[in-house]
Amino acid sequence: MVVGVIGSGAMGAGIAQVAAMAGHTVWIYDTQQAALENASAALKSNLTKLEEKGKIKDAASVFAAMHFVSSLSALAPCKLIIEAIVENLHIKKTVFSELETIVADDCLLASNTSSLSITSIAAACKLPQRVLGLHFFNPAPLMALVEIIPAIQTDASIITTMKELMTAWGKTPVIAKDTPGFIVNRVARPYYGEAIRIYEEGIADMATIDWALTQIGGFKMGPFALMDYIGHDVNYVVTATVFESFYYDPRYKPSFSQKRLLEAGWLGRKTGRGFYNYAQGETTPAANEDAVLGKQIVERVLAMLINEALEALHLNIASAADLETAMTKGVNYPKGLLAWCEEWGKEKALAVLDNLYNNYHEDRYRACVLLRK
Repeated sequence: MVVGVIGSGAMGAGIAQVAAMAGHTVWIYDTQQAALENASAALKSNLTKLEEKGKIKDAASVFAAMHFVSSLSALAPCKLIIEAIVENLHIKKTVFSELETIVADDCLLASNTSSLSITSIAAACKLPQRVLGLHFFNPAPLMALVEIIPAIQTDASIITTMKELMTAWGKTPVIAKDTPGFIVNRVARPYYGEAIRIYEEGIADMATIDWALTQIGGFKMGPFALMDYIGHDVNYVVTATVFESFYYDPRYKPSFSQKRLLEAGWLGRKTGRGFYNYAQGETTPAANEDAVLGKQIVERVLAMLINEALEALHLNIASAADLETAMTKGVNYPKGLLAWCEEWGKEKALAVLDNLYNNYHEDRYRACVLLRK
């Protein structure tokens, strides 16, 4: 199978590398010649390093399987095309509509969107049954998880085909219903949103919240460090998109604190300033390592995460197994949230949420009916 990738940014190049390493000929398309040249240089360097480490046998042959093109018509031989461009629904629909005039009827068309409607993208096509979502996680060569999202128009046989293909590529596929944020970007929202809420209320500073969730909670990165790492131009936009797409459900409400960072151009590590200052000579603020406070922070955030996972299960967004896999493989949570709920105690999770609801009287803290049952 010849594979096409639209977009040669970090995500597109990463997906192309995965496909080429799995033995496919890959055509990488971008409108910007400079972007193609940057992707080519980066991929060549990455493959050389992998060969030096003994991860692949022949970097040159893998690189030779990748072709960089600035003409969309060059993708005509492809049987699978994965789009990885800007998160703009109109632009994606335009690209998919144009692709249909170029490729054969049996070419599968996939979008790597992290939060936009696959059904809406498919609706722009004359053959919507061949369209689906394939959401990789950054960096694509390293992250195992791939969310497979069928549109309501997608042919059921394609789901099985894609699951087998992703497994053959060395990935761990999960199936998600076409709802905002799919699995990971929906279930993980409280990790960011509730941490910011705790900070904005003055309960604890950023360093203390990050300390609590890593040292007591066992998460790999604290929420503020992680948002700075992801970039606020990405993280805030996903939050805002999910919030709007869920008809302004207060559980997903964005924060002014993060919006102001975006407006200031303080996007995180990539710009040297975000929630933290990464300028040379700057030191990370010290945390208040108060065990009681730390436990309160972890319990509040964890209860919200568990509630979100149970809500996704209750609404059949994904199977229990896929929910657990998505959160451990996609965002490296120390354990699946459903297992965590059983271990931590369902009664405890419900008590934390009910206490928050009774204090705030905000729908943000409503407990999922499945948890209450």
